[in-house]
Amino acid sequence: MAVVDPTLEFERELHESGAHWVVGCDEVGRGAIAGPVAVGVSAVLARCDPHPDGLRDSKMLSEKRRETLYPLAQAWAHASAVGLAEAEEVDRLGIVAALGLAGRRALVHLHEAGVRILDSVILLDGSHDWLTPAMTAAPKVVTRIKADRDCASVAAASVIAKVHRDRMMISYDEVYPGYGWAGNKGYGSAAHFTALGELGPSPLHRLTWLH
Repeated sequence: MAVVDPTLEFERELHESGAHWVVGCDEVGRGAIAGPVAVGVSAVLARCDPHPDGLRDSKMLSEKRRETLYPLAQAWAHASAVGLAEAEEVDRLGIVAALGLAGRRALVHLHEAGVRILDSVILLDGSHDWLTPAMTAAPKVVTRIKADRDCASVAAASVIAKVHRDRMMISYDEVYPGYGWAGNKGYGSAAHFTALGELGPSPLHRLTWLH
């Protein structure tokens, strides 16, 4: 499969249509059976520096390369943040509502950093707007399939969210040992399910996902 480098072409179209900020938005951990779901956001202005060389959707990068790009993506964006919804919230609310909750929390962090959310356009990866129903006063949300591949602001959000969540799961490996989270990051590998059979679920497992 050919490697596609993201650009700022679509963000420029949104800026030219009147958006002061374009906020790239992507989620990580949706399919995990343990740990939080994370939503990364990356706000860019119309005049911004070129995005870091090699920036791509986090799924297209090695762990080492993501770690290298993480501080570069943070420094490039006008502001960035990660919002979380914990495993208990995923169980209680369902994954789609939990994504919206994590996204709302991420946007609150951006607001606190000085980004006027209601003057922004949120560029959301995928075809489903799971963010608007979670907002009391919703900004304009634009969905775009493969935005994490094609749009630099979303690629940056993807890397920021992925590294943030991975580091959390690695740290949890010492708190609740035996599940292999330093390697599987909470996803359902064969070794992870074997450990579940031996140890039972931890407080970080999504219990409704284990049936």
